[in-house]
Amino acid sequence: MRKKSIKKNYMYNLIYQILTLITPFITTPYLSRVLGANGVGTYSYIDSVCSYFVLFATLGLTTFGQREVSYVQDDRKKRTIIFWETNIIELVASMLCIAAYVIFSLNQTDANLYLVLVFNLLSVIANISWFFQGMEEFGKIVLRNIIFKFANIVFIFVCVRKKEDLFWYMFGMAFFAFINNASYWLTIPKYVDKPKLKELHPARHIKTVISLFIPTIAIQIYTVLDKTMIGMITKDAYENGYYEQALKISKLVLTVVTSLGTVMIPRIGYHYSKGDTEMVKTYMYRAYRFVWLCGIPLTLGLIAVSSNFVPWFFGSGYEKVVSLLGVLSMLILAIGINNVTGMQYLIPTERQTLFTITVIIGAVANFVLNFVLIRFLQSLGAAIASVVAETTIAVMQIYIVRRELSPYQIIKSGIHYYIAGGIMFVILMNIKNVFTPSILHTLALVIIGAVIYGVALVLMRDEFLLVNANNIIKKILKRGN
Repeated sequence: MRKKSIKKNYMYNLIYQILTLITPFITTPYLSRVLGANGVGTYSYIDSVCSYFVLFATLGLTTFGQREVSYVQDDRKKRTIIFWETNIIELVASMLCIAAYVIFSLNQTDANLYLVLVFNLLSVIANISWFFQGMEEFGKIVLRNIIFKFANIVFIFVCVRKKEDLFWYMFGMAFFAFINNASYWLTIPKYVDKPKLKELHPARHIKTVISLFIPTIAIQIYTVLDKTMIGMITKDAYENGYYEQALKISKLVLTVVTSLGTVMIPRIGYHYSKGDTEMVKTYMYRAYRFVWLCGIPLTLGLIAVSSNFVPWFFGSGYEKVVSLLGVLSMLILAIGINNVTGMQYLIPTERQTLFTITVIIGAVANFVLNFVLIRFLQSLGAAIASVVAETTIAVMQIYIVRRELSPYQIIKSGIHYYIAGGIMFVILMNIKNVFTPSILHTLALVIIGAVIYGVALVLMRDEFLLVNANNIIKKILKRGN
């Protein structure tokens, strides 16, 4: 029996992922008013440009490292070798990218704004969170994030007071991410030994790393290129500002669904390495059902409450975010499903080539649609393109694994959630106009939606919900005694 609990690790990783996004979420109402849509859009555009250099510095090593460590997590010597070999590749790639980025930044009009984000590249060198994820030690990550995210929040409220403080906002976002990653090294001696250079052969991984890097490039196209294309085509920082804010909220909600994926990758990798295919399938069907359980109410709920939420959260001038959220909320289900099939199944079972093909097709579709739709619909066009790309990838990946994981069973497992979510959505859409935009009214709508959804599932006696709820209640009662 494995001692590491998936449920506990899910909660750890959920907290970790939320904390990764919580700084912009907490500070967004403040920054949207202080920096304005123009300042937010400027940061969004420059950060998207820097992301390309970060992409080449990372080389897909996060996914590679996590997967490889999961295979040898019970063997200290082997995981030591994997750890240092991965870091050597990352160090070389990062140093080359830092040099290129500095040269590029010095030739830009706002050189200081570009240069301050060099900390994003230094963060790549320092980041070894993938090792702890591969070891299924998600609890090790949470405390550091709490400390440094809180420090970042304090820094923003103290140092960013006017539009001209955009530089300090960008510095805070990049610098605190760097020192957070650097802090992981304090506990690494507990898990790996000092490197013995004669035992290290990082070049042997290059082929595999490149095969994982190709889909990473493709993923970047529809996660970052949309912002770059909005800026280049519209020449309007405001449009990037609207898109950035809407994407920020949809990603925060998406975290609830995708956090399970990071936990499941090392677990599935572990069972795959032992040849236990039936257990892998069991975990996969549970993961799909979890996506339906959480993804459907989150998607429909975000659409229903966005008109009440946006005005008080972002302030005046962000009306377009409502329609953007209506479209981008669809990413929750699309990414949730392809995260299960692609990241949780194809990657751990060493079929990254198939994963790469689907992602490249989705990326090409996204690029073409961006090129056409942004010209006519601006940021809304980019949102539609992203949803179409992610949905395309989800459908293709399910088709690829159809002989191992039944598409019919995957879809059928969500029937209770389709019904409960539909009932919740209809009721919320009919009562939302009774509520005026405010924190309390948005909270009221969320609670009403959650109660309707939960009651509907209980009345349908949804086994997945009831079993997990019962286990949670038992654990709480056990601790209370």
